[in-house]
Amino acid sequence: MKPIKTLLAFIPAVALSLGLASFGAADMAHADNHSGMADHGTMHVTKSPTCGCCGAWVALAREEGYDIEVTDTRDVTSVKLDNDVPGTMWSCHTAMIDGYVVEGHVPFAALAKLLEERPEIDGIAVPGMPGGSPGMGNDPTARYDVLAFGGDAGEGEVFYQAGL
Repeated sequence: MKPIKTLLAFIPAVALSLGLASFGAADMAHADNHSGMADHGTMHVTKSPTCGCCGAWVALAREEGYDIEVTDTRDVTSVKLDNDVPGTMWSCHTAMIDGYVVEGHVPFAALAKLLEERPEIDGIAVPGMPGGSPGMGNDPTARYDVLAFGGDAGEGEVFYQAGL
């Protein structure tokens, strides 16, 4: 076999091997970046038992390394009222972690920023259910604001801008 034909015969196998190796490296980097998320304690998520997008957000949070406890209830309003989530910021599910309220489809980069910086606020929220947010299609290019509320933030200060 001529040298060029030999080389061409091995290129697909080498490319496949390198591709598979890079997927493993990406997974390891992903796990290493979020290994400390469980250090913040258990995240308590209150959601409707029939809400698929909430279930998707919870599954993504678990993939990010969060320890999750879920309470399914038809009365999701009570947890929002009990935690002073402003009515303009309500979404479908409410989570509590490390003393903070996390309302709706908050991206995990914003949640990590909250837990790292520990601002004097009550929580963060993604009002409504924006398309592309985690659990709602999970499009990293989707643009929407994560708002802070309570404490130093008052009601509605932009805490994080997704998709920028």
